[in-house]
Amino acid sequence: MSGNMLSKDLILPIAAALTLWKVPLQAGHHLMADKPSAGAPVQPGVKGVMFLLPAYLIWGFCPIFWKLLAHVSSFELVMHRTWWSLAFLVIILLFQKRSREVIDIFRHPRYLMVLLITTLILAFNWYLFIWAVNHDQVLQTSLGYYINPLITVFLGMVFLKERLRVYQTLALILAGIGVVYYAVGLGTFPWIALAIAGSFAIYGLLHKVMAVKPLPGLLTETLLLSFPALGYIAWLMAHGEGALFNIGWQTDLLLAGTCLVTGLPLLFFTIGTKHSTLATVGFMQYIAPCCSFILAVFYYREPFSYQKLVTFIFIWTALTIYTADSFIHYRKNSLNR
Repeated sequence: MSGNMLSKDLILPIAAALTLWKVPLQAGHHLMADKPSAGAPVQPGVKGVMFLLPAYLIWGFCPIFWKLLAHVSSFELVMHRTWWSLAFLVIILLFQKRSREVIDIFRHPRYLMVLLITTLILAFNWYLFIWAVNHDQVLQTSLGYYINPLITVFLGMVFLKERLRVYQTLALILAGIGVVYYAVGLGTFPWIALAIAGSFAIYGLLHKVMAVKPLPGLLTETLLLSFPALGYIAWLMAHGEGALFNIGWQTDLLLAGTCLVTGLPLLFFTIGTKHSTLATVGFMQYIAPCCSFILAVFYYREPFSYQKLVTFIFIWTALTIYTADSFIHYRKNSLNR
């Protein structure tokens, strides 16, 4: 994937989406993110961690789940993820009596335009991850999620005008060196890792700046994607080629279970990002790649060459520097309050 392709396919859509938010909404609009409640609310940072932690644990160990469905095509799995997740989220929304919030989103083209972009990014990320896992590339997915926090910080600098400190810049440089070494040492570019990292970082960025509440926004994304998903599943079933009802009850149960492995972490993530800084989101993302790395190297026994080890050392060093810098910066700010 060339640099020009990345800039056209990723950077320009982000800039266009962020431009939509230059005109502020009226204060108190019910589509905007939840305001802190009166009394003694949970601190935003703590609430963010409470939701982000289970999200990253599920993402980190979910290769185990997708390996169980390796006999189903990756594209069909994405379609099932969409449909079953939509059903799961509709139940939650109806239980909370918040269906009107989704209806209101469709009355605002500005919201739909951005959510359409996040929907496409989400579908791409889903497909690539499943494809990588079922083609014995769990290690690359791990590398992608290790890189993701640094890309998140970089996007915060570019689009949210967040200033990078010296050690944050050093961390980004070391990560870049690690990626270059991987490409030169192995003679192949880690496009899977970078595509997964980039798409997920962009998805998180757009949710960070949107004023749509987490659950209605997530349900709208799955709803937009559900139309082609339902059509594709129906076509497969009509031709007797789909996995549903054709392989066995175990497969049917796993397909239905995609609503949990998909809906729950995404719901936790969208809520968590609303109550966290980009730096916190980046830090928490270390959990998922650690879990995937352990699975890839010690459980699935994927090849782990010297060149790959050096690359991961660069990335781990970069993340260590970034984490230490974030901790020191946090302590200084706490003492100055």
